[in-house]
Amino acid sequence: MRIAIGGFLHESHSFAPRATAWADFLQPGGFPAPQRPAGLVMALRGTSVPAAGAIVAAEHAGVKIAPLSWAFANPAGPVTAEAFERISAWIVGDLSDALEEGPLDGIYLDLHGAMVADAFPDAEGELLRRVRAIAGPDMPITISLDPHANMTAEMVERCDAAAPFRTYPHVDMKQAGARALKLLVERIRRGSPYAKAYRQVDFWLPITSQCTMVPPMSEVYAERDRIATRHGVSELAFCFGFPYADFPGCGMAIAAYAADQAAADAAADEFLALLNRRERDFDAEILPADRAVAEAMKGSGTRPVVIADTQDNPGGGGHGDTTGLLAELIRQNARKAVLGLINDADSARACHAAGEGATVSLKLGGKSDGAPLDVNARVLRLSNGRFTCTGPMAAGNPADLGPSALIAIGGVRAIVASRKMQAYDQALFRHLGVEPAAEAIIAVKSSVHFRADFQPIAERVIVAAAPGPVVADPATLPFQNLRSGLRLRPGANDRTP
Repeated sequence: MRIAIGGFLHESHSFAPRATAWADFLQPGGFPAPQRPAGLVMALRGTSVPAAGAIVAAEHAGVKIAPLSWAFANPAGPVTAEAFERISAWIVGDLSDALEEGPLDGIYLDLHGAMVADAFPDAEGELLRRVRAIAGPDMPITISLDPHANMTAEMVERCDAAAPFRTYPHVDMKQAGARALKLLVERIRRGSPYAKAYRQVDFWLPITSQCTMVPPMSEVYAERDRIATRHGVSELAFCFGFPYADFPGCGMAIAAYAADQAAADAAADEFLALLNRRERDFDAEILPADRAVAEAMKGSGTRPVVIADTQDNPGGGGHGDTTGLLAELIRQNARKAVLGLINDADSARACHAAGEGATVSLKLGGKSDGAPLDVNARVLRLSNGRFTCTGPMAAGNPADLGPSALIAIGGVRAIVASRKMQAYDQALFRHLGVEPAAEAIIAVKSSVHFRADFQPIAERVIVAAAPGPVVADPATLPFQNLRSGLRLRPGANDRTP
């Protein structure tokens, strides 16, 4: 059995201040660099990306791998036409070459599912159209997806099965890739397609309500498992949607795959009914930055209080450089507090030029919103920004943030880096000499992913709303293209026109 493996991953924020260009795929902070076929297997096997799980599962099954290209960029604005066309051309060209070399039994693609390109709002649907055009209508194709995918009808139609991660924070990325590969092998051996049932959900789900570590989502997933077992489906795919994209296919969606249509329909309908019953349970408490800091300062000090700077989350399209929460920590004279990170290459260069122990005047951050913070900071430590992630979500992934520094402004410290990365791994702090468990307050630019590595050491987790484009309430965004009838927040009466 010979299977092609490749990938193209991006989560696109339609309203983010900065587009995602070709260069962003070349140096993705916290994830592997792009891979062409010759290097794919060796470069990805030891990482935490879904394709790594598929590679290992293929090897264990005795499958011969026909490698394609793979590329990832951190979330930001829509992908430029240049970047989309170049990477898509890589993949379809590699696929054509693989077919010339010999017959293929199937194709697995590692996709995110929430990519918006300049000319293609449903970018994964377009990529799958191109792949299907080359591979033919009968070629078995499976995909893995991030659960933040806007899983569209076109995506479901153009592949045989989709396997989203089942955790947020995403600690099962490799497992999802392995599951997609096993579904592909099963599809090849059965010789006929799965029956499919696709359903969309009619309300947005804010990302702060999606964490699978706590209710209500932990309870929803437990019931998802029971429904899948009860109806004997091969996969009950559930995607939250990404509530910062703006095209008609956006939103929560379900896809059930089974041996017969009745089972697929029954599982999809039962799970849809569950989500509709739980709709109002998905409201989440979020504090303004001043209250969040005040509450954090009430901590016992024996374990850190973690504040999530959710609206500048680099994992949701934020640039990682707004300073509202940092300014509030300074204003309230917080002690033993550290923030990770401020994405500001200019300030990082200034710190390196000054050297450890020096005091520098910085216009810190604010490149994305025009609101830098004027500070006099002491340079505590410098680094080249390179380290290996160690936490549950990204263990083994290489990080390269460029020249970086740990600075102190009074009792508050902050990591300043030359490239953005969501703060989901304690190694980000440790590589600059900060032991997270010893801090009183840890501020992280993240919405949920930080919980995998930081919640176990935290006395309390507080979600804060400071300036940034990843707004806690998506209903405040100026949507123009959503489908009619989509409720913009759980339990709300307001719908798109």
